[in-house]
Amino acid sequence: MKPIDRSHRTMVLAGLTAVGALTLAACSDGGPAPKTAAPAPVTTPSTTPPGTPTGAPTATASSTPTFTPPSITAAAPTSPSAAPAPAVPAPAPGTKVKIGDAVRFPFSYGGSEGAIALTVTSIEKADPADLSSLKLDDNTKGLVPYYIHYQVTNIGDTDLSFTNLSHISGLLANGTQAPDLMVFGTFAKCSDGSMPSEFTNGKSADFCIPVMSPTNSRVTAVEYWADPYTVHNGVIWK
Repeated sequence: MKPIDRSHRTMVLAGLTAVGALTLAACSDGGPAPKTAAPAPVTTPSTTPPGTPTGAPTATASSTPTFTPPSITAAAPTSPSAAPAPAVPAPAPGTKVKIGDAVRFPFSYGGSEGAIALTVTSIEKADPADLSSLKLDDNTKGLVPYYIHYQVTNIGDTDLSFTNLSHISGLLANGTQAPDLMVFGTFAKCSDGSMPSEFTNGKSADFCIPVMSPTNSRVTAVEYWADPYTVHNGVIWK
């Protein structure tokens, strides 16, 4: 089996755009109120100012004016809406942390979006005899396997069951990318895979990926370079 360069893999993200429709409800005005007969004239002198339109209400000298104070309606207090949870920002490209440190990332896979904490827990130099059960070709001669152990924790509100974290690579002592060892089937010594069922907030899962190194070098660091990063410009554990 040939080691495969993980930088050739890409991830396709599906977006869903929601389109809203605004409906305006039409309203109709009622017809004019029916006219009523004008009241019979009074015998007291009218105080209606000159020029008042016919039919307008009038006040007479014998009438006692009344005053109705304007009504005041106090608006009911409204409770402030809950502020949305802050989004998890992605660390700057090229960020370097120590092995064992957890780094928080926004995360998306297929139609699932959330947030994770990723921790590279160790880089283990393995025994070449571990690979004896695998059908490797001559291109792997002179290469030594290393196991990258990492942990993923769901720190968001989305269930990330069966999603998959990829774009993790080993880096050799000179900074170049270590060849990946892609194993089809079960490899008991080091196995990655999908997140487990009911992978909700606070749940963690441990994984391992095998990489290869020439005998005259070694794997000294690990890079995560999924979107929004690119290979050689991601987050590095060392």
